[in-house]
Amino acid sequence: MFAIINLDDERSLDRMEWTDDGQLLAITSTKGNLYVYLTSLPMLAATQQTRIAHLTSLLEVTIEDNIQQPGPDTEQPATISVDVEPSYLGLGPYHLAVGMNNRAWFYLLGDNVHHGYSGGLEQLKDREYLGTVHSIKLNADYAAAHFEDKIQLHMHLSVIKNQIEGETSGTTDERESKLFPDKDVNQTHITCHDMTQEFLIFGTDNGGLYYFYIEDWQYVNEFRHSYGVRKLFPDPSGTRLVFIDEKKDGYVYNPVNDLLVEVPDFSPYIKGVLWEMWALDRGVFIAYDEEKIYTYMYSKEHVMGTRCDLVGTTKLPYGQIPIMLHNGEVTLQTQSGKLVTIALDTHSYLFIDTIEGKTTKELNSCLDQCIALKRWKDGWIFCQQLNAKEYWLKLGYASFKCLDIDFAIRVFREQGDVGMVASLMQIRHLEDRNLLSGYLAMYLGEFNLAQDLFLASSKPLSALEMRRDLLHWDSALQLAKALAPEQIPYISKEYAQQLEFTGDYMTALAHYEKGITRQEIDKDHDEVCAAGVARMSIRMGDIRRGVGMASKMPSRVLKKECASILESMKQWQEAALLYEQGGFYDKAASVYIRSKNWTKVGELLHHITSPKIHIQYAKAKEADGRYKEAAEAYKQAKDWDNVIRINLEFLQNPEEAVKIVREVQSVEGAKMVARFFQKLNDYGSAIQFLVMSKCNDEAFQLAQQHNQMEIYADIIGPDATPEDYQSIALFFENEKNHFLSGKFFLLSGQFNRAMKHFLRCDGENSQAIELAIETVGRANDDQLTHELVNFLMGDTDGVPKDAKYLFRLYMALKQWREAGRTAIIIAREEQSAGNYRNAHDVLFSMYQELKQQKIKIPTEMANNLMILHSYILVKIHVKRGDHLKGARMLIRVANNISKFPSHIVPILTSTVIECHRAGLKNSSFSYAAMLMRPEYRNQIDLKYKKKIESIVRKPDKTEEEEPCTPCPYCGFQLAETELLCPECKGNIPYCIITGRHLVKEDMSACPSCDFPAIFSEYIRLMETEENCPMCSEKVIKQNLQKVSDTHKYLNPEEGITE
Repeated sequence: MFAIINLDDERSLDRMEWTDDGQLLAITSTKGNLYVYLTSLPMLAATQQTRIAHLTSLLEVTIEDNIQQPGPDTEQPATISVDVEPSYLGLGPYHLAVGMNNRAWFYLLGDNVHHGYSGGLEQLKDREYLGTVHSIKLNADYAAAHFEDKIQLHMHLSVIKNQIEGETSGTTDERESKLFPDKDVNQTHITCHDMTQEFLIFGTDNGGLYYFYIEDWQYVNEFRHSYGVRKLFPDPSGTRLVFIDEKKDGYVYNPVNDLLVEVPDFSPYIKGVLWEMWALDRGVFIAYDEEKIYTYMYSKEHVMGTRCDLVGTTKLPYGQIPIMLHNGEVTLQTQSGKLVTIALDTHSYLFIDTIEGKTTKELNSCLDQCIALKRWKDGWIFCQQLNAKEYWLKLGYASFKCLDIDFAIRVFREQGDVGMVASLMQIRHLEDRNLLSGYLAMYLGEFNLAQDLFLASSKPLSALEMRRDLLHWDSALQLAKALAPEQIPYISKEYAQQLEFTGDYMTALAHYEKGITRQEIDKDHDEVCAAGVARMSIRMGDIRRGVGMASKMPSRVLKKECASILESMKQWQEAALLYEQGGFYDKAASVYIRSKNWTKVGELLHHITSPKIHIQYAKAKEADGRYKEAAEAYKQAKDWDNVIRINLEFLQNPEEAVKIVREVQSVEGAKMVARFFQKLNDYGSAIQFLVMSKCNDEAFQLAQQHNQMEIYADIIGPDATPEDYQSIALFFENEKNHFLSGKFFLLSGQFNRAMKHFLRCDGENSQAIELAIETVGRANDDQLTHELVNFLMGDTDGVPKDAKYLFRLYMALKQWREAGRTAIIIAREEQSAGNYRNAHDVLFSMYQELKQQKIKIPTEMANNLMILHSYILVKIHVKRGDHLKGARMLIRVANNISKFPSHIVPILTSTVIECHRAGLKNSSFSYAAMLMRPEYRNQIDLKYKKKIESIVRKPDKTEEEEPCTPCPYCGFQLAETELLCPECKGNIPYCIITGRHLVKEDMSACPSCDFPAIFSEYIRLMETEENCPMCSEKVIKQNLQKVSDTHKYLNPEEGITE
């Protein structure tokens, strides 16, 4: 049901009748009234930019712009009444044309029309044409009417009037009107036309497309199509045009370069085409038939060239006609004269409220629409929402296919694709579109297209470079012949290398030969080609040529390659010759061995490093009975077992065999030597080599049989197991050898039995006592300790043992205090006996042990060590000629002379002499007077007696005061050799180099014993000495450094236990 009509003033109807075309309905009533209704209007409309003029009644035309946004300046619909029912409409920027048959009425649109007032309309003079008008097109100055295969182009009357009033010059009658076709375009029938602001465009039945430039009043472009043009539809600028030919095919024509692109999937029932009026979508147009609207995208710039793509379709409502397209919205004219708009399905993403909550499939569909319409910025938004690499890549590749390099760089940079960004950055500046598209096609993998584009560009050599990079050598050679013949040798070489790799040796040989240039500048290139010729010649069976070329060329690598090929072909002699010429002696010898040419192998032997070849040669010589040469070859191969075997069995040279076994520790070799000595009844040597060969059981049995157990025990050493030691101990126990039995019970871990045998040894056997002490230390058994103490004290046999054993026992038991007290006793005895160095070493070792265990050092021990060390320093200083330091130390020793009872007179004598030499006259007199005492006088060495007597008789008591240095604790100035500060009462540590007290700012320490010293004095001592005076260890001068943290040396008692 279309509509319901109510006649309120009528009670009943009389008659009702339709016109033949169904457009009018006439109704009569019983009152005699006649009513006529219009059921459908002629669907007439014309557009100018976004302005639409359409028929809203039989005698009424409405002009409106429903695209503009509402506002004070927005055009309102204006209704214009016309005198006749029009059959065609035309709309320009300032004029409206309404006409029927051969007559047209023109209206000048005033300012009021723009605001919806028809009063602003000025009707101009009507115009009659020479035939029935099919259509009329207007621009600002001209109108073009199409009638009976002709076009009448004429100027608007208002324009003529303005020119007359303004007395504008330059306009002639000639430009007021023109009839087409003219004499320039004759014998044609115009089938369609349109007009832009600059051009009149028309098509003819013989396929002609003509652009008439109104400004210059002449044709500026002509194009001939294969078939007649039925309809044409230019874009607003006229630079792109869609036309439909007689075959009902659609094409997009570009008059700038005469490029014609067929519209894909073009329906044969297309009624019309509309271009997108939105400025940012200039490439979009739609075509429509009675059922569908087809959306197309025309891409002038694309990697594949100018192209036109079908974007999608939209269903067209029945009975409606599209008259304008703007930003994805199509304005339709209905049969009732109204305008409605629908959104294209291809632009549906523009009309969604929000993208939040959309599924991935929906978002992907929106992204595809953006890409199809080349709306990259909108696509970026959807990619951000999708946030997946595949969608970013889809957008990036689509944008650079359309040559939008900057946006593609932005996308790939977002994805962190450094390689693609760098590649695009290198080509973004290119102005040659073919060259740019060629690189992009190459990036897309469209190499054939890229080649075509490169060849059409300003740099055709890029096609050759691409083929070379892709290793497409056939194509590269073809291109080189046309573009760069000088590159053929280099391409031939690379092609030959690939052919050689794939096994096509015959073709590779031909290309290697083509690659030779014989130019001095290409010497390296020619050498590579010649090497290839040599290899391929051998591969193809021309061995003489290949070997000859390889021999003449200096390359060792080539000789090795050719020799390897010959070796695979079992051409042993030639292969070995090339290996030898190339200096690959191991390979040469290996090939000579295959051919049994031992003479050549022998000549190369001094060059060969491969043990395998030496062994093969040695076996051959051994088979020939030439044992000396065989042994030498085995030695070169480091096959020591065979060297030992040859020396023992054939050369009768056991000394060499024994020497080799000792050097290389060969187990098998040791077995062979052991068997050899067994045959000679040299059981000691046999046992030694059996142990070396890990045959301990066999060695033990042999030692037991031939009473060689002591030798076996010495030989077995630390490698034996506890079971081995127990077996030896039991043997010696049966032999009543208590010392060895105890020793091996100790090694086997049986401490009670070991102690039993040690205590049965002779009491004077120091080794037995030492091992007994070690046993107690390892056993950590109180009963064994008690037994040993009783033994040492003499309770067992009535003979007390030396105190040093008791000291070592305490040390073994880690009883440090008892060991310390014992050490003091031992040192005192050693001092009494005059063994000062021994006493010093005992105290030093105990001092170090106590310090390591963080136990307080007894004052007596530290003091005795200091005095003994001062005595030892005397010899060092006197030897170096530093008599002053020696004298000062002797004064310290002489002040403690009671600790040196065995050498009182010699020490005092040395003190007098050294003090006299050092200028310490008063000290020299004092100790000389002491020597003159009756108990010492007769013991003075006659050599010094008179000198000492003269010092006493003629006393000289002049003596400089000892220099002072600051106390490291309080800074008080005290004598250098004074170790007790009178100010702070602190005991100051002494320097182990000079015996003086330490100076805080110049402190060092021995790297071995960590005793402190004065750094500068230590460095000076190292110029003549290399051992530490305290620990006697060797000191490297470079290892001495100043101590930054002196605290631990000045306060050694911190952190120790009482």
